[in-house]
Amino acid sequence: MAPTSIALASVRSPIGAILVAADERALLALEFEDFEARLMAGLKARFGAVPTKQARDPLGIATQLRAYLDGDLAALEAISVDPGGSPFQKRVWSALRRVPAGRTWSYGQMARRLGSPTALRAVGNANGRNPISIVIPCHRLIGSDGSLTGYGGGIARKRWLLAHEGALPGASRAARRNQPP
Repeated sequence: MAPTSIALASVRSPIGAILVAADERALLALEFEDFEARLMAGLKARFGAVPTKQARDPLGIATQLRAYLDGDLAALEAISVDPGGSPFQKRVWSALRRVPAGRTWSYGQMARRLGSPTALRAVGNANGRNPISIVIPCHRLIGSDGSLTGYGGGIARKRWLLAHEGALPGASRAARRNQPP
């Protein structure tokens, strides 16, 4: 069901402003501000011409995102999400939300956990089409060799997010909190 309107908000962060889009029920999209056109195109493709309005803190999402950025790594877990997507994409995105902060999985591990051990490319494709980055933590998937492969917001942001969560060896969260990528 298409929303009657979509609330948009912007949250400042050390890695660039983050845009959130929500209806009256859930977070629909989250994207870095420099990819606003991608966010708007995704919303239009999914819902058609739904009016948008600026909001300060739709559904408390901006507050929860700020708490996460300030170090409360569990703050995003309570956010209700509605990413749309195919049944397989929904399975991947649901599984991504179960990867704990401070941990990473390889694409192969994700495929095996989904019961589709040969579906690495399908997992990668679903990961790349995630419309709600950070909250659906696609940054927590890495290459089987530990490399930081692919991230729609850029590898520097992926590195920052993983370091912020304590998933990169030798990186102190306090030392990085306000450093740009």
